Amino acid sequence: MTDTSRYSAHIGYLFNEWPLEARIEAARAAGFSAIEHPAPYSVPAETMAALLREAGLPYVQFGLRSGDAARGEKGIAIFPDRRDEFRANLAEAFDYAEAIGVRMLHAMAGVLPEAERRPEHRACYLENLALAAEEAERRGIRIIVEAMSPGAVPDYFLPTAAAAREAIAEAGHANLGLLLDIFHTVAAGDDPITAIHASRDTIAHVHIADHPGRHEPGSGTIDFATVRSALADIGYAGFIGCEYVPAGATADGLGWLPRRP
Repeated sequence: MTDTSRYSAHIGYLFNEWPLEARIEAARAAGFSAIEHPAPYSVPAETMAALLREAGLPYVQFGLRSGDAARGEKGIAIFPDRRDEFRANLAEAFDYAEAIGVRMLHAMAGVLPEAERRPEHRACYLENLALAAEEAERRGIRIIVEAMSPGAVPDYFLPTAAAAREAIAEAGHANLGLLLDIFHTVAAGDDPITAIHASRDTIAHVHIADHPGRHEPGSGTIDFATVRSALADIGYAGFIGCEYVPAGATADGLGWLPRRP
């Protein structure tokens, strides 16, 4: 079956041979249809907008600031004592997204060992998700939620796609969507095709990487033709984000990528 999917280059992982700004043109030249990066804030929004116009690529999604990476933080939305920080990050993300035409924002939950979790952490998370979704809807932006597997991100608040879907349902806002990461799904021990069909009403974006290794499609055991077929079956027509670690130079591992017409 011909692969007609639209692929987005996650330039936090791909084309790291170049500075961030240069990766956009590298992605275009390689044949990607869009780009994404979780933290574009080091580049002024007006500069980023100009780079996107020059390359003719949309920027699919990025994240709210996610805390102190040096301390292993992966989001702050679950922490009651950081509500004000979450709201400030949300406002900043809205401004940047509107300046560059982004229509999805990822609000990472946070890392917290199971033994330290309390009901107030979940309550805070759901409250923050609902608030973000409500404010985002007024701006034509959708808030997305992603699970991260325990092996890749120990103690992440949402370890499986099922946990992410449950949080979306509990938060109860139609402007929340699932970022379904096929690598994390398989790494968590779940079947990706089952996860796709179970998530058919909530999927807003998709990430791929092969497993094991988190490298290019074709480097591991995931059958991506079947993944694409399942996505087509549920009517998914969005971009497929390539969030993998190149096994070598990025360009050397792009034999799997269909060329754009």
